[in-house]
Amino acid sequence: MTITGQGRRLAGSGTLRQAKIAALTTYVPPRVLTNADLEKMVDTSDEWILKRTGIRERHIVEPGVATSDLAKEAALSAIAQAGLSPKDISLIVVATTTPDMLFPSTACLVQSKIGAVNAWGFDLGAACSGFTYALTTAAQMVGSGSHDHALVIGADVMSSIIDYKDRATCVLFGDGAGAAVISPATESGIGLLDFFHEIDGSGGPALCMPAGGSLHPASHETVDKRMHFVHQDGPAVFKFAVRKMEEICRRILTQNGLTADDIDLFVSHQANRRIILGTAERLEIDPQKVVINIERFGNTTAATIPLALVDAIGTGRLKKGDRVLLASVGAGFTAGAVLLRWAF
Repeated sequence: MTITGQGRRLAGSGTLRQAKIAALTTYVPPRVLTNADLEKMVDTSDEWILKRTGIRERHIVEPGVATSDLAKEAALSAIAQAGLSPKDISLIVVATTTPDMLFPSTACLVQSKIGAVNAWGFDLGAACSGFTYALTTAAQMVGSGSHDHALVIGADVMSSIIDYKDRATCVLFGDGAGAAVISPATESGIGLLDFFHEIDGSGGPALCMPAGGSLHPASHETVDKRMHFVHQDGPAVFKFAVRKMEEICRRILTQNGLTADDIDLFVSHQANRRIILGTAERLEIDPQKVVINIERFGNTTAATIPLALVDAIGTGRLKKGDRVLLASVGAGFTAGAVLLRWAF
């Protein structure tokens, strides 16, 4: 069963004010794990990883570094970039699959670490669609007038739930964080324009961490069976990702009267180079408009889209006024697309 979240247009609505990404920064831990390093850990090769995924290296935290630590670094940079102080933030939405602990929420921990004493917040669990879901959630809050400055964070320490004896999954993931400040837009037509989200829970078993929740609480048995690591049906995830990202992107373009030619930049979740290029080809998007940086970071789950956006800004590919299409697919299955005009 598929449940669809119809995107309410965020621009030009009589009941919502315009919301924009006012600042965007990222953070990755210093340690780099290369394909050559992985060759020493599991039966794999640099050539195989590159051909199948497009990944050359990924960043990995040191022991004792948690998701909230990465989130803190990205958050403080984003707040400073926006010309604000932590006290100006009134909402924090943290998209993560790897919270520091089941409770309290990572949003609470981040709120304390950055000194956002006037903020409330919560964690959002949508796996690799986390950033797009958190972004639209915060935009609705700002758009309603109930908040002036919201902080959206996509952060994951995937190395904490990866089985480094499983060559099918350990080559894919890295650690990182991205943070965006969402504020009211002051210019017409700038900011978040529309979104379209879907979930399909029948795909849950294809990508999951089986143990650690109420269904299979931690026990000697779950540890012995390595149930506290990511389990993935790679072919099922690949097929769903390519098909669904094309579908949701076409849907959001159609409902806004646009074609692929109207998009200045396409930024999708960085799960696999073949998925990204396959989706762009199906949509007939010019490859020059597609952002890919998976070779340097791997799949950082909720952090991939902000990492790609920041790269595009740094290389001059993303400029104020550009029409940007974001797309994501994640465990659940979850899927999301966001249309926006860049604000800076």
